[in-house]
Amino acid sequence: MLNLVFYILIGLILLTLSGNFLVKGAVSIAGYYRISTLVIGATVVSMGTSAPELIVSIEAALANKPEIALGNVIGSNISNIALVLGMTALILPIPVRRSGVKWDWSVMVLSAIFLFVALTTGNQLSRFEGALFTVGLIAYVTFTIYRSRKSSAKNKQEIIEDRFWFRYKEFISLFKTDNKTVPLFLAIVSVVVASIGLVYGAKYLVVGASGLAARFGVSERVIAVSVIAFGTSVPELATSIVAAIKKEMDISIGNIIGSNIFNIFGILGITSLIKPVSPKLPAVDFSNIQGDIIWMLAISVLLIFLMIPFAGKLKIKGKFASIGHFLKTDLVTGGRISRIEGLLLLSLYFIYIFWVFF
Repeated sequence: MLNLVFYILIGLILLTLSGNFLVKGAVSIAGYYRISTLVIGATVVSMGTSAPELIVSIEAALANKPEIALGNVIGSNISNIALVLGMTALILPIPVRRSGVKWDWSVMVLSAIFLFVALTTGNQLSRFEGALFTVGLIAYVTFTIYRSRKSSAKNKQEIIEDRFWFRYKEFISLFKTDNKTVPLFLAIVSVVVASIGLVYGAKYLVVGASGLAARFGVSERVIAVSVIAFGTSVPELATSIVAAIKKEMDISIGNIIGSNIFNIFGILGITSLIKPVSPKLPAVDFSNIQGDIIWMLAISVLLIFLMIPFAGKLKIKGKFASIGHFLKTDLVTGGRISRIEGLLLLSLYFIYIFWVFF
């Protein structure tokens, strides 16, 4: 029992540290070759920060544990919206800075629908579907770069930070001391060592999680969407909480949405290309995973109501006027995620976890 918990903890620690070093080293290397900040934001930072989830899903697929491969991604997407945004908004309301986030939200929901259809019709993610997902990711990134290049210089940096996951300026600043970066050799060593750490971290995590599931008589899916998904979301959660406490709300809705898109199109797409994600036994199906996807879709749809001020257009008079006032000012604020909305998201996360286990 203790050894399984130890495996999970070691796996999570290795994944977290290795993911950070991978991004830092890759960003520094990109800087040496004068790759534009736009390309770095769209590729190195966004994909590098999702490397732990990617390696976990690939390792799970290769180990014939498809529920872990899928549950890791779906649970992480639910955690990103309900847990990370919810807990952060409880500390400090999160502004929605750009109207363009509606486009990102549409792509995020579309990716979840594609995943649901693929698992419903074929009970697997084949290499063909993996190829479609990967093409979808490339199209999304390409279109985003195209849009950002057409934007004014004033808005370009905002698009980079919002669209492509987590704290671009923070990563870059770690390598800037009087306009000098770390030695190129050290940056390369950092990437190599981090890559090795990701592989071993994923192995420990998958072995520990599958063993823990067998120990307690629950499915690997349950462990994946709860323990593994929470563990891989801890770095983002911790960073978001610290940012909220410092009142440095660089975190945006676009960050979360961009990460969720990459999780489905990128992680599951690449994983399926390497090895199709399918049940190892005919008796095993993905019906429970489909329920998780419905939860993910429902929370995603709720998010658009929290982002856009629909309630501001309501005209409720008479004895129900107080209800209308509550909707307009407190519950559905639009333009930001308020504390009440954060509490709603957080409550949904705990309800989901209860549903998963019971």
